[in-house]
Amino acid sequence: MRIIERLVVAVEKPLKEAVWDCRMCGQCILHSTGLSCPMRCPKNLRNGPCGGVRANGNCEVYADKRCVWVEAWEGSRRLPVCRDHMTRVNPPVDWRLQGTSSWANRARGRDRRVSAAWRRESE
Repeated sequence: MRIIERLVVAVEKPLKEAVWDCRMCGQCILHSTGLSCPMRCPKNLRNGPCGGVRANGNCEVYADKRCVWVEAWEGSRRLPVCRDHMTRVNPPVDWRLQGTSSWANRARGRDRRVSAAWRRESE
């Protein structure tokens, strides 16, 4: 990893972990999920909840925690700019980018699938 990318990770990682409990997947879609990091899902679901969300909105795996996707839905309702993003299908995670900077990946074109989807949304 280049020195500049290491510096970007050094800034991005603590910031995004503190604010959004980010898991540094390298392909951030917080803008599409009401600012709730979907990588916190114990099943790594990137496009909505599993069939086991409890009636109270808690996770099937960790009964004491809210489902990431319930949080995403509620968050998207509070962000008028992102409301329609919840209905779009996100590309699968490219695990080769895990632990890298989504900012650097976007800038360098490594996040091609997300970048392509983002360009289509912007048109």
